Amino acid sequence: MAAQQTVYVVDDDAAMRKSLRWLVESVGLKVETYSSAGEFLDAVRQDMVGCVVLDVRMPGMSGLDLQEQLKDERISLPVIIITGHADVPMAVRALKAGAYDFIEKPFNDQVLLERVQKALEDGEQERFVEDRRRTIDAKIETLTPRERQVMEMVVNGMANKQVAAELGLSEKTIEVHRKHVMDKMQAGNVADLIRMAMRGSSVQTID
Repeated sequence: MAAQQTVYVVDDDAAMRKSLRWLVESVGLKVETYSSAGEFLDAVRQDMVGCVVLDVRMPGMSGLDLQEQLKDERISLPVIIITGHADVPMAVRALKAGAYDFIEKPFNDQVLLERVQKALEDGEQERFVEDRRRTIDAKIETLTPRERQVMEMVVNGMANKQVAAELGLSEKTIEVHRKHVMDKMQAGNVADLIRMAMRGSSVQTID
């Protein structure tokens, strides 16, 4: 069963946390609130799904520091920065460092909800792409070194005859390797194999 998407609110202002909880829960989304970056880091897990709504300026660890820490720990939650007007340059820095979006105080409730919904949708799509990449990479790991060589040449447009000449093998041997590749990758045709190679992370393709 897939984990439920959650909006993680990190803000040192109790009134703001309460207001954001009420607002986000009003559209049926699950919310967890944290009073500091450190408190959130103590609770964070790799399998969390959702997004983070984060105040940029907090005592102790700032929102920017927390964002950097999440990145270091490979926590791929979209981060929406909440910022006062004076902190816009900080928010821009956050965007350049990988934040999803920022919104200025005082903000329109509907605008915030739209940004949160978009972050959740995009985060879900990103996880789908990442899961597919991992599945493809796991299949590639089952190939022998020679099969992987053959796969890379095939997806880069080389015919069996060319692969055979390049590797100093018979065309019949290449056909056998190629069949093994197609079976292990569960590819119906070369087009499927090319798509897999482009979506995986460990096969060199020529643009």
